[in-house]
Amino acid sequence: MSFFFRMASRLRPSTPEEVVRSIKDSFLALHTRTHAKALEEVEKNISSLRLLISGDGEVEPNQEQVLLITLEICNEDVISLFVQNLPSLGWTYIENHMELLDFLVGCYKNLDIALNCGHMLRECIKYPTLAKYILESGSFELFFEYVELPNFDIASDALNTFKDLLTKHETVVAEFLASHYDQFFELYSRLLSSTNYVTRRQAMKFLSEFLLEAPNSQIMKRYIVEVRFLNIMINLLKDSSKNIRICAFHVFKVFVANPNKPRCIIEALLDNRRELLKLLHNLPTSKGDDELEEEKDLIIQQIQKLA
Repeated sequence: MSFFFRMASRLRPSTPEEVVRSIKDSFLALHTRTHAKALEEVEKNISSLRLLISGDGEVEPNQEQVLLITLEICNEDVISLFVQNLPSLGWTYIENHMELLDFLVGCYKNLDIALNCGHMLRECIKYPTLAKYILESGSFELFFEYVELPNFDIASDALNTFKDLLTKHETVVAEFLASHYDQFFELYSRLLSSTNYVTRRQAMKFLSEFLLEAPNSQIMKRYIVEVRFLNIMINLLKDSSKNIRICAFHVFKVFVANPNKPRCIIEALLDNRRELLKLLHNLPTSKGDDELEEEKDLIIQQIQKLA
């Protein structure tokens, strides 16, 4: 057992109420005691909390006790105190306790504290080292579930956090996608095929924006040579939603306009040419949207010329 856990074992209060009360008191003391001493108390109490929630590798956590602690955290408004005191804790503190990020991600499952934890996560994601940790941790895959949660507010909040993870730090995201490309897009494709309209629309909108951003050009070049992704765009061109069809077109057009299309992409376009031409002719456009009309006509011409 590590020193971290040994220290927590010695200091752990005996009941969930005492654990949470100790954490709350140490947060409140941050502005009344010597800062270094107060930070030490916060660390000790959070270490105790982590031990109770996650176990120590030898003893599994008591799920009933975890539930009681979670409820007590809500009752005592500890999450709010955590948010307010993040500047006092300093980002070095979080960097030395990365497991807190996993805890915050997992809190999206709790209706009472999900939105507060989402706010905290987005504050953490402003720092590249913290964003990198979340992206590369097992916790990141949970966002593909969270964006489809039945509670609209929580699902939307999770999507906002998900977007921040993929847009705040270009270098971090590029490295992550380079090494997790297949895994990421396999999961993302499920969102694009979701039976939930809101999920499908938001996922398609974000993808159309993300791939067309200049920093993501290498990811886009890799994406547009795969038939499996072309077929997804073709299916989305048939969607009942006008907005989804237009977003799908903005990704689909890159497959067609690519001057270095592999033969598999050309064959897929030829196999679906008649249907595609019909879908493109019927693509809804807004009055005065000349640019979209021009792009649509150009793509139609290119498909007609394929051989």
